Amino acid sequence: MNKIANKNNVTWFNGYVSREDREKLHGHKGAVIWFTGLPASGKSTIAHLVEKELHRQGCSTYVLDGDNIRHGLCSDLDFSPKDRTENIRRIGEVTKLFVDAGIIVLCAFVSPYKKDRQKIRTLFADGQFLEIYVHCPPEICTKRDKKGIYAKAKAGVIKEFTGISAPYEPPENPDLVIHSHRQNATEAAKHIIFSLKQRKII
Repeated sequence: MNKIANKNNVTWFNGYVSREDREKLHGHKGAVIWFTGLPASGKSTIAHLVEKELHRQGCSTYVLDGDNIRHGLCSDLDFSPKDRTENIRRIGEVTKLFVDAGIIVLCAFVSPYKKDRQKIRTLFADGQFLEIYVHCPPEICTKRDKKGIYAKAKAGVIKEFTGISAPYEPPENPDLVIHSHRQNATEAAKHIIFSLKQRKII
């Protein structure tokens, strides 16, 4: 029990249906595929393509996308270091519930800080968490940027922008690296599906 739960006399209730029961129903393991990388590196596109293929194969999936999460669950947070950490903490807790439900959840977040990503990893058992580093040089990300956010960041309109005015800490030992400037999104998705089969998640 964590300190806050203990202070508030909150006790976790273990239900009568286990994660293993749910996984048996789904026909695959619950797992999180965590995509990290610079803005416009291709994280969301690849995540949705992986989900589409998993869905075609009969898997139960859901994509948690950075912009979508900030429309609701994390709409009260800005992009300060403190709020970035809180953003990822909340996402980690939600993701943990998805995995307990036996679902394959694909998380596409810049998640710039190593310590935050490592903390998320500790929420899961071995084999449940797959960190994918979508590597793409900043100049390529800028060219791909359809929303114009890099231009706004360079002009000072957007503050605390990762890769321009805020740091990005690349993973040191990711489970998989996708070089999205060399490999198209469809090929990357196939590579990830193959990795999930190798790891016996599907």
